[in-house]
Amino acid sequence: MADEYRPIHGAGRQTFGLHGLWGELSAEFLGTMTLIMLGDGVVAMAVAALPGSGRAATSTTIFMAAGDWLLITFGWAFAVMFGVYVAGGISGAHINPAVTLALALRRRFPWASVVPYWIAQVVGAFLGAAMVMWVYHDAIGAYNTAAHLIPSAGNALATYSIFATFPASYFHGTIGGPFLDEAVGTALLVVGVFAVTDSRNTAPLSNLGPLIVGFIVFAVGTSFGANTGYAINPARDFGPRLFAFIAGYGQVALPGTFNNGAGFQFSDYFWIPIIGPLFGGCVGAIVYDFFIGDVLHARKSRTALEAPREPGRAEPNVAPDRV
Repeated sequence: MADEYRPIHGAGRQTFGLHGLWGELSAEFLGTMTLIMLGDGVVAMAVAALPGSGRAATSTTIFMAAGDWLLITFGWAFAVMFGVYVAGGISGAHINPAVTLALALRRRFPWASVVPYWIAQVVGAFLGAAMVMWVYHDAIGAYNTAAHLIPSAGNALATYSIFATFPASYFHGTIGGPFLDEAVGTALLVVGVFAVTDSRNTAPLSNLGPLIVGFIVFAVGTSFGANTGYAINPARDFGPRLFAFIAGYGQVALPGTFNNGAGFQFSDYFWIPIIGPLFGGCVGAIVYDFFIGDVLHARKSRTALEAPREPGRAEPNVAPDRV
C-alpha cells in the first residue's frame, strides 16, 4: 500500500527551510491537530452528539460509567496513534510538550528546539479544538439548551469537558491529588514511549510503534483517567482550554475555576495539567533510564568490549563502563 507521492509544487517547496526545523514544526502542528480533532471529537460524541441524536436514554444522558469511559479511552488511544503516524516520519511525533522535554533531558533532543516544538503543539491543539467546535457546534448548543447550561455563566462543565480537563469532585478543590495523578500518568506514558522507541529493548517491529503508543495511552486512561481526565499532555489541555475560553466558557476554562454550590469546586486549575505532566515526563525519563536504559547500555558496552576483534581492526566506538 505504501507509495511515494510527488510534491505539490514540482520539485517541492523549499520555503522556510521545510527540510529542517520548519518542517519538523509543520509535522508537530498537524500531528497534534489530528490528535485533538479525534480525541476531543470522541468526547463530543459521548457528551453531545449521541444524546442529542436520540441514541441515549435522554437528550442529557452522558457518562454512564464504564461504557462511555471505554469509548473515550479507545478514542484517545486511536487519536494518539493516528497523530504519531501523521508526524512520526518527520519530527518523531512528540505531539506532547512533556515528551519533548523528556527527550531533551535524556535523549539529546536539541534544547533550542524545545520551545518551538511546544508552540507548534499548542497551536495545533488550539485549531484542533476549533475544528471540533465547528463540526459539533449544533450538538453542543443543543445539549447546553436541554441541560439549561450557559457557558458564559461558568456552569456548562459537561460540554466544557469536550475540550479540557478538570479534577473529580472528591478532591474537594485541593491540588495535591490532581497534580500527583497527572505526574504519575505522564511518567507511565514516557516510560512506555521510551521502551517502545528503544531499539536495545523489545521495540515493536515494522511500523507498529504508533499503535503500541496508542495502547499505552489507553492503559493510562483506563487505569488512572477518572481522577483528572488524564490530560498527560500540556498542549492537549492548554490549547483547547484557551479555545474554550475564547469560545465563551469563561472562568471554568481560564483560570479554571468552578463551584456548583453543592461541594464540587476547584480554583485556578489551569496550571495543573501543564506543570504536572512536564514534571511527570521528566521523572518517567529518569526512571526508565535508571532501571532499564542504563542496564541496556551497560550490557551493550560490555558486549562490545568483550567481542573478539580482527587483527588491525579499530577499537569499537563504545566507551566501556567503569566499575
